[in-house]
Amino acid sequence: METRPFGWCFIGTGTLATRVAEEIRETGRHRIVSTYSRNLEHNSGFAHRCGATPYISALDAITADGVDAVYVVTPHTAHFDAVKEALLFGKPVLCEKPMGVTAQQAEELFRLAAEKKLYLCEAMWTWFAPAANRVKEWVDAGRFGTIQSVYAGYHMNSKRYAPRVTDPMLAGGALLDIGVYPIHYLIRLFGEPTKIVCKGTMAGGIDRGEEIDLTFANGVTARASASIDDFKGLERLAIRGSDASVSLWFFHRANSVRLKKGLKTLDRVNGYGGMANEFDLVAEEIQEGRTTSRFVPPEMTLATLRVADECRRQLGLVYPFEKEN
Repeated sequence: METRPFGWCFIGTGTLATRVAEEIRETGRHRIVSTYSRNLEHNSGFAHRCGATPYISALDAITADGVDAVYVVTPHTAHFDAVKEALLFGKPVLCEKPMGVTAQQAEELFRLAAEKKLYLCEAMWTWFAPAANRVKEWVDAGRFGTIQSVYAGYHMNSKRYAPRVTDPMLAGGALLDIGVYPIHYLIRLFGEPTKIVCKGTMAGGIDRGEEIDLTFANGVTARASASIDDFKGLERLAIRGSDASVSLWFFHRANSVRLKKGLKTLDRVNGYGGMANEFDLVAEEIQEGRTTSRFVPPEMTLATLRVADECRRQLGLVYPFEKEN
């Protein structure tokens, strides 16, 4: 018996929402039922392209008939209110990273989801793919031997990707936009760090980039790096150990990865790492009745934001809207 596509409400209709909508609709397993954006013109155009109904209030979009879950894909500063509203009105939520501007915001949202017995997950799509999970399996199994060096960097000259990237009122900058990818990856592999040293460049009320040295409880040290100003090193994960190594380009959306010793491949995995995979698995988890994700657990989201909070403290990065409070 054929089942109907999983129904989504999109809160946010910008650049990323458009990319996601195109990919998930092509599968035939998902449909966009309703949309909301403060920009009525964008909202209407996006909904028309997706075969959805645009609404002039987020509440009406969230509670529209046929909505199985809400996808929040607004600028960072709007995540908290949008997720909270969806949860209060009984809908499971997939929220783009970061879940909140601070760890405190994310903690409050996860508490509310638990009280409401509703699913809440951060859309860190890296960890819905086989490649990242296989790297974690190799680390956990000790396949690298003694780990000698670890690096995860994401450098992308993305200043013109979307206006929010450089807008301090929207918590723009490298750290929360792309820096969370390498930070989250390293935390998934080695746990929450015991020591954080962050140095970065600030301009225009935002961080343009940073180098973050992390020390973990098992003695492993690693560097995370991010920038919205350059393409230095692009996006790369490198783990070197006494017994094996991994060098993985575009790690946050990788479809395959190889564990190597010298030129010899010891192990490898291939598997789709795109956004449709994330939406398939989230829909499956919601239909199973889960309230948290086994792919992106709340503790990983919170640990990543605690590192970001500490980096901001060391950099002296306070957004204008935080100064007003």
